[in-house]
Amino acid sequence: MIIASIRPTISFARRSFTSTRTQHRNETSALFLNASRLDYDQQLDFSSWHSICQNVILNRVDAIRDSDEMLQLLHQHQPTIVLAKEMTIPTTVVEQFPSSVQLICEAGTGYNNWPIAVARSKRIPVCNVPTYSTDAVAHMAITYLMNFAVSMFDQQRMLLNNDRSNFTGPFTLPLHEVGHQTLGLVGGAGRIGTKVAEIALALGMKKVIISSRQPTLPEGHSLYNHPNVECTTDVNYLLRHSDYVSLHTPLNDQTRRSFGRQQIEQMKPTAFLINTSRGGVCHEEELIQCLEERVIQAAGLDVTTTEPPPPDSKLWQLPNRI
Repeated sequence: MIIASIRPTISFARRSFTSTRTQHRNETSALFLNASRLDYDQQLDFSSWHSICQNVILNRVDAIRDSDEMLQLLHQHQPTIVLAKEMTIPTTVVEQFPSSVQLICEAGTGYNNWPIAVARSKRIPVCNVPTYSTDAVAHMAITYLMNFAVSMFDQQRMLLNNDRSNFTGPFTLPLHEVGHQTLGLVGGAGRIGTKVAEIALALGMKKVIISSRQPTLPEGHSLYNHPNVECTTDVNYLLRHSDYVSLHTPLNDQTRRSFGRQQIEQMKPTAFLINTSRGGVCHEEELIQCLEERVIQAAGLDVTTTEPPPPDSKLWQLPNRI
């Protein structure tokens, strides 16, 4: 997955760099600010970068928390291309970028880790890897869905507590056949949401509802005019009619903390929430309260506002949170 993700970055960087700059290869360098986050098993081959850069600097750390440390690296190496993965880059750092920087790359999806407006004001292009982990994230969302459908997590917890009552007598935990159920995808018309919908339909789900800015999917979309797919601009309609609600919105100023109590209370009390997008999309305090009050059945959270959550977060203790 990691190797597959870096190749589009190289390709995009090559196109962006060569189409906007005239520098020669022997004048360019790339700085990976947190290379260990990308190359966590040290199996990634970075040699392809030498096709566009003479020097490739790998800062072998998972993250940098200190702005001064970032700036020291940047001014020490004077890179042409700056790359980072899933690490917040403060506005003050980009404001003080050395003049050598001509391209910024997020080695993953989204742009929420970079101050785009500041980069734009400095006329530095920013790119990401839109196809990074599409299948893996979609599979994770479906894994949550299937786990909830058969109460797998609850069954496992019972067995770990030496409680076999669900297996020695009448079932005490709910089992749902997804063929009779509806999946709602908030912001689900993009790559990952579409992949989730395709898998859900292959599993025989009754209906997939996709919320979008447009009332219909565009012609050419893989699910255009699909008989079991409904597109809506009304998110509340989606929430009221879905047995599973999966979030697939990017994190920006408009979506930050946008999914909270008001939205959760629109869901069925038997429904499940799945978030594989960005933790900051959810209003985490309100989500925790709703889970404590059993406003919905449970939530599957692949992402949280702070990752991992702080040790005293109630998320660790909630029995209806995976």
